Amino acid sequence: MTDPSDPTRYETAQLKAGTLMEALPWIQRYSGSVMVFKYGGNAMVSEPLRQAFAEDMVFLRHVGIKPVVVHGGGPQINRMLERLGIESEFRGGLRVTSKEAVDAIRMVLTGQVQRELVSLLNATGPYAVGLSGEDAELFRAVRRGTVVDGEEVDLGHVGEVVGVNPEPVTQLLEAGRIPVISSVAPEVDAHGRPTGEILNVNADTAAAAVAVALRAEKFVALTDVEGLYANWPDKGSLIASLSASELRAMLPSLQAGMIPKMEAALRAVEGGARRASIVDGRSPHTCLLEIFTDTGIGTQLVPDHGASS
Repeated sequence: MTDPSDPTRYETAQLKAGTLMEALPWIQRYSGSVMVFKYGGNAMVSEPLRQAFAEDMVFLRHVGIKPVVVHGGGPQINRMLERLGIESEFRGGLRVTSKEAVDAIRMVLTGQVQRELVSLLNATGPYAVGLSGEDAELFRAVRRGTVVDGEEVDLGHVGEVVGVNPEPVTQLLEAGRIPVISSVAPEVDAHGRPTGEILNVNADTAAAAVAVALRAEKFVALTDVEGLYANWPDKGSLIASLSASELRAMLPSLQAGMIPKMEAALRAVEGGARRASIVDGRSPHTCLLEIFTDTGIGTQLVPDHGASS
């Protein structure tokens, strides 16, 4: 029991109580809802941040929220490709991927990143189950290129998710599990037939497709910046909230690395997710701070019809 005669301990306890009371209405509001989290960046390579993210997901599960995690593996993939002597480059914020690189990417995503995260999530109970976009036809993808300086660029074995089978995910959620999904996908042709090839898909856009398929309450993307800036690198220009139409107008002027993230957020809310948030994954427990505080953190994106709510 806290000793009221100890001002420091008593004030600390009061602060904790205040935090819980601030979270209560949000817990009540979101209990039973699905939230999709894109896990990546520095949050994946720092042991304390990995632990904090896992704790956030388990906490959400225990207060009645149904978290789904979609992960990439950028830093780990870079190290593996370098170790194997496979060249890698980014164009328009997306990785150019050879057939040789795909095999290494699959190995890193499923054999390393996913395994480590599932292990952390399961440290206090049987919560998490790992899935690949290849499992149970979870994802279907077509090849995509990008445009850089007005010219089409071939990205190789890079795809865009065009179909999501939500059934394996919803079954896990109904069983009280936390699905952890790696971002690779089987390729389909123009008629929807499998080609037998596997494509590397951007984790932001894959997570957005999952959020749309599940009609998620929130799509939350962890990044290595505090959010979206109106005038980067002016730290004072961080945007707290904007509408889909406002973001669409800004897209052409964004830095290349932010474009896939913000396009994914836009697709999520325009496809049926109620909210999307871009938060700084370099600080611990940012997911909880975004969801359970009155002010939130990062940048929130809302559909045009929800811009005033």
